Amino acid sequence: MRRLPNVSRSLCLSAALQPGTGRSLQGVPLYTRDVKSEGAKLRVLVLGAIHGDELSSGSLALHWIALAQEPTQMPQPVHWRFIPVLNPDGVLARPPRRTNAHGVDLNRNFPTPNWERDAAVYWERRTRRDPRRWPGPRPLSEPETRYLHEQMQSFKPHLIVAIHAPYGVLDFDGPASPPSRLGRLYLDQVGIFPGSLGNYGGVHKGVPVVTIELPNSMRTPLDAETRQMWLDLLRWMSEKASAGMGGSAR
Repeated sequence: MRRLPNVSRSLCLSAALQPGTGRSLQGVPLYTRDVKSEGAKLRVLVLGAIHGDELSSGSLALHWIALAQEPTQMPQPVHWRFIPVLNPDGVLARPPRRTNAHGVDLNRNFPTPNWERDAAVYWERRTRRDPRRWPGPRPLSEPETRYLHEQMQSFKPHLIVAIHAPYGVLDFDGPASPPSRLGRLYLDQVGIFPGSLGNYGGVHKGVPVVTIELPNSMRTPLDAETRQMWLDLLRWMSEKASAGMGGSAR
């Protein structure tokens, strides 16, 4: 975690991360942390650093683990599962890189319908074969995406929060009405991409996916902004929990 901005040793220790069942292509454990309130039935999966050069996203996830351990007033108790760094090989590269060690953009590697056709067409025509956005040879070709897919199948989240950078907006895919803002980030839905987590989870599987795009890949928001984003997320979740949040991953 030394590579991540605004992360101290004490924050790492308090996060109490545990190695999950998955490993990256280069053998780095994919660490997780569960924070579960008694009687929790609402399950939320929070992901950071799907892209390895978006270092602030992993940092924010670690700060949110600390906030998740504080008492909160929710209409339903929550079971949080955090995977702060899904792409450790990208984070640990010098310099950090968007893709994993295979050169695959993990956020284009999920099994959306017609992936074989649509992912290739998008990569070739829309990105002009940008190597930073290569979707891989087939869906779920990478150990990191397979691990996340397995987590979705076993944990069955009612909500997925994916943290990215650096566009400074809030995106949303799936059922239910999206949050209008989290902190200083306002809703600006950017569209649907073949093989993306938002497309797979939100559109195809029917699990709401909130995508946070932090304003800077290398700097985290100030502590007050980090907390405000968290409180706004909880407020929106409270509203949706009262109304019945969307279904879990199936």
